[in-house]
Amino acid sequence: MTQQTSMPNNHAEFIWSIANLLRGDYKQSEYGKVILPLTVLRRLDCVSEPTKQDVIARKKELTGRIDNIEPILRKVAGHNFYNTHTLTFKTLLDDPQNLASNLRAYIAEFDPEARDIINKFAFDEQITRLYRANLIYKVVASFKVVASFAEIDLHPNTVSNLEMGYLYEELIRRFSELSNETAGEHFTPREVIRLMVNLLFNQDNHKLATPGIIQTLYDPACGTGGMLSVAEEYLREINPKATLNVFGQELNAETYAVCRSDMILKGQDASSIYFGNTFTDDGHNGQNGSPSSFDYCLANPPFGVEWKKYQAPVKQEHEQLGFNGRFGAGLPRISDGSMLFLQHMISKMKPAQLGGSRIAIVFNGSPLFTGSAGSGESEIRRWIIENDWLEAVVALPDQLFYNTGISTYFWIVTNRKSDQRRGKIHFIDARELYTPMRKSLGNKRKMISDEQIKQITKLYSDFQQNQNSKIFTNQAFGFMRITIERPLRAKWSIDKLQDALKTTAANDKINNTQHQELSALNITKDFDSDAELKKFLKETAPNVKGKALTETVKLATAKSQEFSAVTNSRGKTTPDPEIRDYENVSLPQLPTIWLADPDSKLQTQPYRAAVDEYMTTEVLPHIPDAWVDHTKTKIGYEIPLTRHFYKYTPPRPVPGIDTEIANLDDEIKELMQEMTV
Repeated sequence: MTQQTSMPNNHAEFIWSIANLLRGDYKQSEYGKVILPLTVLRRLDCVSEPTKQDVIARKKELTGRIDNIEPILRKVAGHNFYNTHTLTFKTLLDDPQNLASNLRAYIAEFDPEARDIINKFAFDEQITRLYRANLIYKVVASFKVVASFAEIDLHPNTVSNLEMGYLYEELIRRFSELSNETAGEHFTPREVIRLMVNLLFNQDNHKLATPGIIQTLYDPACGTGGMLSVAEEYLREINPKATLNVFGQELNAETYAVCRSDMILKGQDASSIYFGNTFTDDGHNGQNGSPSSFDYCLANPPFGVEWKKYQAPVKQEHEQLGFNGRFGAGLPRISDGSMLFLQHMISKMKPAQLGGSRIAIVFNGSPLFTGSAGSGESEIRRWIIENDWLEAVVALPDQLFYNTGISTYFWIVTNRKSDQRRGKIHFIDARELYTPMRKSLGNKRKMISDEQIKQITKLYSDFQQNQNSKIFTNQAFGFMRITIERPLRAKWSIDKLQDALKTTAANDKINNTQHQELSALNITKDFDSDAELKKFLKETAPNVKGKALTETVKLATAKSQEFSAVTNSRGKTTPDPEIRDYENVSLPQLPTIWLADPDSKLQTQPYRAAVDEYMTTEVLPHIPDAWVDHTKTKIGYEIPLTRHFYKYTPPRPVPGIDTEIANLDDEIKELMQEMTV
């Protein structure tokens, strides 16, 4: 794909300079509340101006004759929006005294969708504030050498939609830095999106070249719509006659407004972008004409962000709907909701028999391995891998995003793997495939060049083993977490209890009355079980109850591997929880079949045999009295990608280190001598 990174005629610098007019009356963190909606307004004004008089005339002609004239006026305008006010952005300046009221009237004459965009910026409040600060004319018009918004040409003939996207995002990034916000929550670096889209579409390039093909794409955390725009651009390069209908949802009002304005300016249906929280208010659930499934999904959701305030409805859906809802596989820990997005996206996949879907999502390292067997994260990984949906994981360079320097990963998930990829997971190590930036942008100090995008895409499409590409079976990432028990070898003695009481008089679990009662037990007696001791204490020390009784038993306990194993009344050996251990046992090399409850699978001969073999070879030679409590065995999944690309670096030779230290010592001595001269 062709990489376009130039900013149109320094418009971003110019618009940024206007923000200085707000200094003093606005905090720096508030500049975006004024500048971003004005930028969108100016863009809409530039696009609508050529056909505006025709729209006004047509409205006058139809008013009172037709109830719903909006579709007709959009057709006359040649866009999915229009404005019917006689004023334009430039002629607003002709009446400085009434600029505020005229600007409000001008905004009110946009069609409902465009008006909704401006309302999401809450711009009416800023008009009042600018007016009271005597800034409205200065900002909308000019101040000293600064040109005016009215003089900026943001028409698509001058500033393309792609360039306009860069302009929006550059402004958002700068305003976010001023307010210490995380700009990366709003948008993703364009070269990262290009790589992501390449991998998303890679297996379908032949299909996408079909004349007249129509596909759908969904982003549940679409921000300013950058991913949707790049995906459209990609498809146009493959097939100019193809159609990609894009859909999205966004929680942040300002970025939602930017995304929708971009959509209507490109002639697309802006209603496909939904405002609201994806977890609690799914805007694309098959209702109100919106599709419930898509050919492609992609997202860069916020990671490492807790979802506590949405916990109640998400947990309710998980418990009540199960796999008939979106979160049936499990819930991740409350501190990171990124895996909820992946489950939500999987719920949007088309059934395989109807063509299936492909998903690309950006994660940090946590979803790869966080969570022990049986935890929410592990169960989500088990669900995905045992259904054979995880196609590839790509390790990206660190310092690639604006708001974080941590390592990130692409997950490619699909329910229509090719034959050669079925039952397998492809790892790609692209951590060293980057180009250093001459100047950092926030935390972003690295970028991926066009050539490196091609290189990573080739590693993916070739599907071959090499130093940057590894292929594994699904089973390789599963394991059984077994609980290894050892017998409790103990005796219970009144003598030991009395000795312990002499050093634990201040123990908060035994009060003075109980302590005195226990100390008064003037008897030497041993017991073969804690049950016998408890029975004795019940008769001789009736005040020792609850926690005090538990603590008393603990104080009277003597353990030794020389003692006989303790058994219960049924003759079963009692395990010692203090020396309980856990081990991970590899799954048998069988095709992975997902079951909501894997207990029945664990009871089958291949799984039991794998555990028995592990015990025979790894445990019993060292601990012959150990056994497995099979009722506690759980299946878990981890994806230790970086481990498979680890390269051992031998330590430097000691003589070389000694020589280097000696040389440094000599340099320090010389510097010290120069300082004393």
